[in-house]
Amino acid sequence: MRLTEEEAQARLGSARVARLATAGGDGQPHLVPVTFAVDGDLIYTAVDYKPKESTNLRRLKNIRENPRVALLADYYDDDWDLLWWVRVDGWASVVEDERALQHPLDVLAGRYEQYRDRRPAGPVIVIQVDRRKGWSST
Repeated sequence: MRLTEEEAQARLGSARVARLATAGGDGQPHLVPVTFAVDGDLIYTAVDYKPKESTNLRRLKNIRENPRVALLADYYDDDWDLLWWVRVDGWASVVEDERALQHPLDVLAGRYEQYRDRRPAGPVIVIQVDRRKGWSST
């Protein structure tokens, strides 16, 4: 069953993790799990302190080359009556300015205790939502 915009927004806001899809100028898709926070028609996800091979992340490079992104949150249960997913399509930007980072990081810290204990240094990916689409089995 298709979700309304309001239902999709509510389910997205309840999800703790999502998958961020980017593609660079070469068109090669890249998908990574992310923590995120919804702020109206904006979604924030930060480059945080979790171990990474490099700070030169492919998702950042891809967004700089091609700002179109998708974010997918879903819920799975062996009771298939509980299944749902929400996909957001939008335009992303990479924010590195220290002052511009503060509000997105505040919103993320409000959602994740780990970010209150150890605030990310950034950068932050800001997604301007174009469209929300969702489905639920019931």
